[in-house]
Amino acid sequence: MTDPIHIIVADDHPLLRGGVVLSLIEHGGFAVVAQAGTADDAVQAVEAHMPDIALLDVSMPGSGLTAAAVISQQFPAVRIVMLTVSEADDDLLAALRAGARGYVLKGVSARELIEVLQGVASGGSYVSPALAARVLAAMQGHGPRDVPEAEALGPREEEILRLVATGRSNKEIARMLDLQEKTIKHYMTNILQKLQVRNRVEAALKARDMGY
Repeated sequence: MTDPIHIIVADDHPLLRGGVVLSLIEHGGFAVVAQAGTADDAVQAVEAHMPDIALLDVSMPGSGLTAAAVISQQFPAVRIVMLTVSEADDDLLAALRAGARGYVLKGVSARELIEVLQGVASGGSYVSPALAARVLAAMQGHGPRDVPEAEALGPREEEILRLVATGRSNKEIARMLDLQEKTIKHYMTNILQKLQVRNRVEAALKARDMGY
């Protein structure tokens, strides 16, 4: 039997937080080891329980972004996922810079949230495709930045990365290239490692700066 994913849920709205916790418990693959309503409480809960994942609200008292930065620095083994109503580009970019592995909008279904959390627990990352595409579009026209050297991508990896940069999901890319979704996930893992980035948005931004 697979061990459950240990998670803390931090949100200052008790009703919403309770709904998320109930969904995770009912699924059976998660152990909610603590709940929190502020950024400080979230950091303390992580320190006390060292969960696999910290699910943080962006706008809770003390700022979920601040909590994410502290957790990422002090407890790098804990994977961070932001759950938020904010579709602001600045919040998304700030979350990624703070070390978040996922950025999920609160309108998602319980099933979608669980799939995202399972993916992040397995080493993946997630940003809503629509948000990722908009951020990439907003970055167009910005001057090139200095980027560290990265291992060269293969032709198929370049092809997949260009599709990622348009905001397409793994499932959509698999359908377009007539490949299995798990094959695309494997390619994405290699791409992230080669580009030395943590998620799809950072990969697409860095690839653009490198001239792909």
